[in-house]
Amino acid sequence: MYLISFKEYNVMLRASGNCSPKLLRLKLGLFKVCCYCWAHGVCLLSKLPLIARSDHHLRAMSYILELDSVSKQYQSKLALDKVSLAIPRGAVYGLLGPNGAGKTTMLRIINHITGPDEGEVRFEGHSSTVEDAYRMGYMPEERGLYKKMTVWDQLIFFARLKGVTAADAKIRARSWLKRLELLEWAGKKVEELSKGMAQKVQFIATVIHQPDLLILDEPFSGFDPVNADLMKQEILALQQQGVTILFSSHRMESVEEMCSHICLIHQSRILLDGSISSIRKGYKNQQYELITSRPYESRMPLADITNDGVDAHGEFHCRVQLQAGTNAKQLIQDVIEHNELLMFREWTPSVHEIFVMHVKGGAA
Repeated sequence: MYLISFKEYNVMLRASGNCSPKLLRLKLGLFKVCCYCWAHGVCLLSKLPLIARSDHHLRAMSYILELDSVSKQYQSKLALDKVSLAIPRGAVYGLLGPNGAGKTTMLRIINHITGPDEGEVRFEGHSSTVEDAYRMGYMPEERGLYKKMTVWDQLIFFARLKGVTAADAKIRARSWLKRLELLEWAGKKVEELSKGMAQKVQFIATVIHQPDLLILDEPFSGFDPVNADLMKQEILALQQQGVTILFSSHRMESVEEMCSHICLIHQSRILLDGSISSIRKGYKNQQYELITSRPYESRMPLADITNDGVDAHGEFHCRVQLQAGTNAKQLIQDVIEHNELLMFREWTPSVHEIFVMHVKGGAA
């Protein structure tokens, strides 16, 4: 047994469904007493109950969302087949897969738009309920704004649906409209907006109630490069504030740039799940990229060599794959004995290359 912070205890209370404001205030007071004792060397801890972390509570603090053997079938179509994954708290988590793989079905189940046929969804350690959806923000790929309503009325309406007070809804709506350069359009009807502007309004409606889990289905669809970058910055800013981000996207460069973790789903099943760094490391296979001042001619046995041509500076690029029993040190020695080595690095495939390998069956 050992002491935990009040923030952690708050998470435990939420996970157990016991989070009344009165009890939280009481525990905060006790936590402040503990801080005073530690700072002044006063031993009052023996008079306060120690709170033990169980494995269940530790897991609830590590993962905000878990899917356990979730399946869903629509008539003859199996949309999800015993899908299990765990989304770390505070992560930017990318959900990848070709069209029809089951991504949107998974997001709808998480958000309680539909339910699983089998399996369980857990939110902060407990079986997820409809009430938990109030702590989520969901922006579907098919946007759902009321075209005849003004931007302002629409944002207030969605905020109030999620339990935000009228006063707070107005403050937040104005702040977000200003941040996304839409304040002058607040009185316009949605049907008067461009597609990109309407996308921004949909995003504000998704985050205005300050969700703990933000679910985005193809969030960059319809944006030009400038506004796509703006949305990336806003999403990452929310993540820095402690919001967990789950999004699906076909834009591999966005996934590579933003995500800490990914899940690859194909034909209703998960093929890959984990941190991007660990997944990419798993695909290392003794390949190295070289830049030399002259074309590289190997004096050692190689499994393969691919010459990628000459760049604008007259430097030669190639990719080398070593044979079993050889190593990078030997390769470097071979190059510098007969050439000038300008750059040397181990090659690991990008998320896009791993995605293509799996979907085409090359690594399935």
